[in-house]
Amino acid sequence: MAEASPASFDPMPLDDVDLADLGRFTDGVTPWRMFHTLRHQDPVHWQPEPAPNSGFWAVTRHEDIVRVDRDADTFTSTRFVNLEELDDDQIKKRASILEMDGARHRALRGLLQRQFGQNVINGYADFLRGLTATTLDAALPRRSFDFVEHVSADFPINVLARLLDVPSEDNRRLIDWGNRIIGHTDPDYADVLLDSAESEQYRDLPFRSPASIEVFEYGRELARQRRGGHGTDLVSRLVNETPRDQVPLSYQDFDNYFLLLVVAGNETTRHAISHTMLALIQHPDQLDRLRRDPSLIPGAVEEFLRWASPVYHFRRTATRDVELGGKRIREGDKVVMWYASGNRDERVFTDPYAFDVTRTDNDHVTFGKGSPHLCLGNLLARTEVRIMFEELIPRLADIRLTGEVPRVRSNFVNGIKRLPVEVTPA
Repeated sequence: MAEASPASFDPMPLDDVDLADLGRFTDGVTPWRMFHTLRHQDPVHWQPEPAPNSGFWAVTRHEDIVRVDRDADTFTSTRFVNLEELDDDQIKKRASILEMDGARHRALRGLLQRQFGQNVINGYADFLRGLTATTLDAALPRRSFDFVEHVSADFPINVLARLLDVPSEDNRRLIDWGNRIIGHTDPDYADVLLDSAESEQYRDLPFRSPASIEVFEYGRELARQRRGGHGTDLVSRLVNETPRDQVPLSYQDFDNYFLLLVVAGNETTRHAISHTMLALIQHPDQLDRLRRDPSLIPGAVEEFLRWASPVYHFRRTATRDVELGGKRIREGDKVVMWYASGNRDERVFTDPYAFDVTRTDNDHVTFGKGSPHLCLGNLLARTEVRIMFEELIPRLADIRLTGEVPRVRSNFVNGIKRLPVEVTPA
């Protein structure tokens, strides 16, 4: 189903908006209606939540999102970055670099920052192009297939396997773990749903997911094999290098860092590719533009990322009383940046509900903006998406949808479960 323009939106009364209702995030349209209403009527909006959570401030305008994202002193990540409210003991056990600010955050981020820098990523280009060709060579001759399974999920997981230096035979496990962990609110994916009574026994695990245990065990075995070695893969660097603050990673630090790599290294790029392919199918004029002029693709990547918005939100917590968007936020309140809404803000983007591969000055917030938590892998993700569509588009004479496009039941990840297509190779 194509996303609607504001003119075709059925008006949603402000009282009907409920960003805590996961059922609102499964049709591909309702979230945008809610964000549109909030940006225009109540851009810093108090959203109640079911117990045991206590509610949050929903920040939906681009300007306010950027302000919150940049100000870690006032809006901290250390109380957790998802909506779940944790006690101090849980935070201590579950904190990754996402849940750290200041010097320690910079030190742990610095362990891998160079590996995701421009020079290193540029060196991956030939490898990425070869992986893309392998993925497409296997997928396109099928003619009818699930684009998510055979392209969107297959490609980034192969990249991750290379960065971790693990065999491609492990790819299915890596994908499965990501589905089960990030999909912890979707009954098609979760071992134990986040809001179930059973999840309490997993309260100290990331996303309350039993799959986290399997990821930990897998990562610990890799660490055991590589500790003291001279490898250059991400695991070797984590276990053999000392952070700049000279405080070594604890075993718990390693567990949570490794799990973040497994999940973030696959899920967001996968969903960005899926949303882009769906958008190009629904906007054949834009696909034709790229087919006729492939030089547009590098610039179009920013539009792909704005449009896809693979992560709906991240949360911060106010460290002091502060005013934002005319509202008085109290110390300890949850403040949630809805990146997806910021990426449709009419104050920043001309005709934001138009998918335009020639759009310039694309100031999207998909990876954060000016934030100390700017996505570590943003350059890699941009490169993966660019190379995928540089290789894919010339191979397509035609592509069309052949079925429904189910969405992940989540207000955190903007995910597509399946994208059934039929292709005519060029």
